[in-house]
Amino acid sequence: MKIEEVQSTTKKQRIATHTHIKGLGLEPNGTPLPLAAGFVGQAAAREASGLVFDMIRQKKMAGRALLLAGPPGTGKTALALGISQELGSKVPFCPMVGSEVYSSEVKKTEILMENFRRAIGLRIKENKEVYEGEVTELSPEEGESVTGGYGKSISHVIIGLKTVKGTKQLKLDPTIYDALIKEKVAVGDVIYIEGNSGAVKRVGRSDAFATEFDLEAEEYVPLPKGEVHKKKEIVQDVTLHDLDAANARPQGGQDILSLMGQMMKPRKTEITDKLRQEINKVVNRYIDEGVAELVPGVLFIDEVHMLDMECFSYLNRALESSLSPIVIFATNRGICTVRGTDMTSPHGIPVDLLDRLVIVRTETYGPAEMIQILAIRAQVEGLDIDEESLAYLGEIGQQASLRHAVQLLSPASVVAKMNGRDKICKVDLEEVNSLYLDAKSSARLLQEQQDRYIS
Repeated sequence: MKIEEVQSTTKKQRIATHTHIKGLGLEPNGTPLPLAAGFVGQAAAREASGLVFDMIRQKKMAGRALLLAGPPGTGKTALALGISQELGSKVPFCPMVGSEVYSSEVKKTEILMENFRRAIGLRIKENKEVYEGEVTELSPEEGESVTGGYGKSISHVIIGLKTVKGTKQLKLDPTIYDALIKEKVAVGDVIYIEGNSGAVKRVGRSDAFATEFDLEAEEYVPLPKGEVHKKKEIVQDVTLHDLDAANARPQGGQDILSLMGQMMKPRKTEITDKLRQEINKVVNRYIDEGVAELVPGVLFIDEVHMLDMECFSYLNRALESSLSPIVIFATNRGICTVRGTDMTSPHGIPVDLLDRLVIVRTETYGPAEMIQILAIRAQVEGLDIDEESLAYLGEIGQQASLRHAVQLLSPASVVAKMNGRDKICKVDLEEVNSLYLDAKSSARLLQEQQDRYIS
C-alpha cells in the first residue's frame, strides 16, 4: 500500500529583500525595541516613524510629507514598509520610484496625480437588500421566444436558497440567469443576490460538501445565518483612482467603431482635471451625508532626487490640496543638483519643498547590528549558518556594504551543499567572497587598471 503526501495548492510566498519586515517594532508607548518585527537598530528613525503612524491613524497627517534621508543600505525602504505593515491592509499604501514619471505616453504630473489618487481610499457603506443562502435548486423555465422565432428562450429562473433559519424559493428574471452562469453557480454553492441591482456574488461552496474529493482548491464557507431575505450593510473599499478610471473609460456601444476600439489595445488615457473635480464633488457629498468615509493612505516615493523641477513644483500644489495623502519621500543623495537645473540643493530637492518636509535621518549600521540583520535574513531564507561565519559576514558588510553581505548568503548555501554540508561555514563564505566583487573593490580595480578600459 503506497501512501503519498499531497502538496498544498496554496502559493508559496517569494522571499524578497524586505520579507522579514513585519512592522516598526515599537512598544505601546512608542519607544523602539532593540530587535522586533524584523527591525534592528535605527531607534530614532523608528520612533519618528511611529509618531507619523499615530498621526496617520488619528487623521492628523493629511497633506504633510516626510523625508527619509540616509546613506544607501540604511533601511529607508524598510521604514516605509514598516509603516505600511502597521497601517494594515485597509489603508492604501502606494509605492513608486522617482523615475516612474518619465513615460512616453503620459505627462509627468499626470503620473504623480494618479499615484496621489491611488493613495487615497474611500470606505463606502451601503445598506442593501440581499437574498443569501445555499443553492438547493436551480431550474431555468423555458417559454416561447419573444422575437417570434422557432427557438425557445428562458422566461424565468426558479432558485431555492437555504439558510440556518429556513428556505425560500425565488422566481428570478432571465438576466440574473446570465449572471449565475458567469459566476459558475451550481447546486451546493453559497451565493448572495442583491435585491436592487440583481448582481450575483458566489461566496464559496457550502461546507456540507467539504468531504467531497475535489482537485480544485475550493473555498468552503458555512451556511449563512438568519433569514434568506435580509438587509445587509456592505462596506466597500475603493481608491479615488479607481473612481477616476471607472468614469474616464468610455462605455462601449454596439456600433462597429466602438467594438473595434474595445478590441484594440487601449492606450493609456489621461484623466482630465475637470473629471477629477466632478468626482471630488460627489465624494465630498457622500462624506457630508455620512455614506462614505475618507481614508488618507500613504504615497511612498523612493529615489525622490530623480524628479525634476516641474514635478517638485507640482508636488507643492498637490500637498496643499484638500484631498491629499501622507507622502513619504526617500533619498540617499547629499548636496547635489536638482534634476534639469544647475541649482545645487540638499538631497537634490528644492529648498521651498524641503521647507514643507519633516526629515528623518537613518544611520549606518554598526558591526553588531549588521550581524543581527544577517542572522534574521538567514532565518527568513531558511539557511543554517554558524556564529563564526556570521561574524566574518559582518566584517564583509563593514568593509563593503550590508547589501553585498546579504547577497552572499544564498551563493554560500549553494557552495555548502556542493561540499556536502547543510550548514554554511567560513570556508564557503571565503570562496564566495573571492568569486564576487563588491562595488568598492570593483571601483578600486578600475582605478588601478584604467589604461585597460575604454573611457
